[in-house]
Amino acid sequence: MPGLPDRRHAAAKTDAPETDGAEADGAEADGAEADGAVEPPGGAGPVEGPAARGNTGRMGRGRLVRVPRGPAAVAVGGLLLLGPSGVGAPAAPPPTTPPATSGRVDGGRQVTLPDGRKIYVDCRGHGSPTVVLESGIHDSSDVWSLTETRPPVPSSPATLPGIARGARVCTYDRPGTIRYTTPPTLTDRSTPVAMPRSLPALVTELDQTLTAAGEKGPYLLVGHSFGGMITRLYAQTHPERTAGLVFVDAFGPEIRDGLGADWPAYARLVNRPGVPVEKDPDFETIDLDGAMAAVEKGPRLPPVPMAVISKTEPFAVAPGTPSTLMKAVEAAWPRLQGGLVTLGPNTPHVLATGSDHYVQLHDPDLVTATVDLVLNRARHGPAARSEEAPTGGSPAR
Repeated sequence: MPGLPDRRHAAAKTDAPETDGAEADGAEADGAEADGAVEPPGGAGPVEGPAARGNTGRMGRGRLVRVPRGPAAVAVGGLLLLGPSGVGAPAAPPPTTPPATSGRVDGGRQVTLPDGRKIYVDCRGHGSPTVVLESGIHDSSDVWSLTETRPPVPSSPATLPGIARGARVCTYDRPGTIRYTTPPTLTDRSTPVAMPRSLPALVTELDQTLTAAGEKGPYLLVGHSFGGMITRLYAQTHPERTAGLVFVDAFGPEIRDGLGADWPAYARLVNRPGVPVEKDPDFETIDLDGAMAAVEKGPRLPPVPMAVISKTEPFAVAPGTPSTLMKAVEAAWPRLQGGLVTLGPNTPHVLATGSDHYVQLHDPDLVTATVDLVLNRARHGPAARSEEAPTGGSPAR
């Protein structure tokens, strides 16, 4: 999926990190959002103060809801489909070197997993269930704290602080993912691991991270891009700890069948998009075929409320990307998104009109509003589905 924001086109804006009140592993990490204007690095101009959500539209039962907005600012440096490019200069703070022991790092902190590894986690706000933001392949947690909007979409708050106003919300850095720094670098806030990674291992890491952070379930899982595969298998594996699911232009097993003979080329490009940081042996890569099999063969999804948000604009791609492959991907993507909707009845399908793959950057208020809807259903509504969910990734019939 697309790449990092590039100042050559438009400057991404970042909300100031919130102060986290916990420093020891296992303690809560609460914070108070800083309102007002913030001058981002590089002189990109002030970040606007909190603004009302302006383009959330009406979300109905099981029907498409178009959310009008201006033309998308397709400002990316150059990856392709599932993560940041590392080309160009995103407007973000410089990286912070993590301490050797657990404790505060940037706006969040490090927690220690059972194997001794450190994982950076940023938790804010109050309430239950806790919202968990899962980034796509190659993306660190930075993507949830940045915006790249055009009127009438407000540039602040970003998705993470926006959700924190009404709920407890956490995100974290998977090892080997890219920080939105200048220049882009691999995160040094989480301990590296051997690559490639399996989807079940990523699910285990997520569960251990939340436990180490002292975050009790159930969780409302929000997965962007390949992050949707992680949240999906988590829900299949830990149904008792899952309160809801929001898929943000998410990836799924349906894409393999949709691409047919083009799947192997696409899978290679996803893992090795041709960016400088991929030369680092710690760069995140994933066994994609194994991930597909894990979801397809996994247990049934629990009967929890869900929502699907989908892009309407083409993926931003690097120069030289095979046009025939991209045509195949664009043709297969709507079918994939429709398959996510059929995972359960009464699942809203929200179109982020004018947005490319990075909906949380271009429409942070829309993502926040959709999470709010699913939160409300999880907290107050009856079970989202009257029938058992289908096995793995198969649409309901």
